[in-house]
Amino acid sequence: MKTSTIVLWIITLTLLLFSWKKGADTVKRGTQLAWSTTKKNGLLIILAFIIAGFVNILSPEELVTAWIGPETGWQGVISAEFIGTLLPGGPYVVFPIIAILVQAGAGLGPVVSLITSYSTQSLLAISFELPFMGWRFTAIRWTIGLLIPLIAGFTAILLWG
Repeated sequence: MKTSTIVLWIITLTLLLFSWKKGADTVKRGTQLAWSTTKKNGLLIILAFIIAGFVNILSPEELVTAWIGPETGWQGVISAEFIGTLLPGGPYVVFPIIAILVQAGAGLGPVVSLITSYSTQSLLAISFELPFMGWRFTAIRWTIGLLIPLIAGFTAILLWG
């Protein structure tokens, strides 16, 4: 069993214990909400793992290492930032894909840049941000946000190779 699985079990059991102390109704409502969330998102998670499997089979290692491999330097970090802005979906879709890119030979700096870019520059997020926050705010945040994945990626390279 992986450490992350053990930590999740500990958190789950701790929350269950606190819920039980508040009363049986709290446990029941928590379980109902958990089941409802599972029904709504279970299929998405299964599809994300299927996508990750096909990305793994279809992504040639040579292509991954050529574009975002450990030896790609500036090109890899910049390419990864661009890729991160285009990744669709939530973390349950994106992180399995990123894990496969790592297995295929992606470098640390580009992967840090890719995850940071996905988190800060996602085109899907901008489509929601723009109507609510307006052009000025979005342009300022995006301009500043373009630097963050580059800084993160190069810092990872400098500190950890």
